[in-house]
Amino acid sequence: MKKGFTLVELLIVIAVIAILAAVVFVALDPLTRFRDARDSRRAADIAAIASAIRVDQVDNGGAYIWAVDHVASAATGTAFMITSATTTSGCNVTCDASVSATDKCVNLQGLANEGYLGSVPVSPNGTGNWTSGANHGYYLQYNANNSITVGSCESENQTSISVTR
Repeated sequence: MKKGFTLVELLIVIAVIAILAAVVFVALDPLTRFRDARDSRRAADIAAIASAIRVDQVDNGGAYIWAVDHVASAATGTAFMITSATTTSGCNVTCDASVSATDKCVNLQGLANEGYLGSVPVSPNGTGNWTSGANHGYYLQYNANNSITVGSCESENQTSISVTR
């Protein structure tokens, strides 16, 4: 009598392995994990930007890096698209987070030039409509109580991503 597996036994084992693989794939849901990873990166980026702005402000005696720009003189609550371009116009973008930055930009390249940031972060690609020119997918808002809000124009698995300092 020959020892070995029959074709039926092999097919049953293959079917069980395929079912287990399908269950594991569905349970892990890689699309959601990729979205969560991009949202985590956005949260880390805006925290880094906000911290760099505050450290720069302390180092410069309370003045914001954009003091020569029009951010602090604008109405509080006005959103500015973060850019590294030399121009402060061309930011006609509405963030997914319902933040309208109509033709208002703030260039934060100085934070990278001065060593507060390695480079001005760019939001990971998603489904947002904010990508235009040198826009980075993040916004800055100057608040009435001298705080700033930095947020992401896009979030995939969260309502919004922002930090206020």
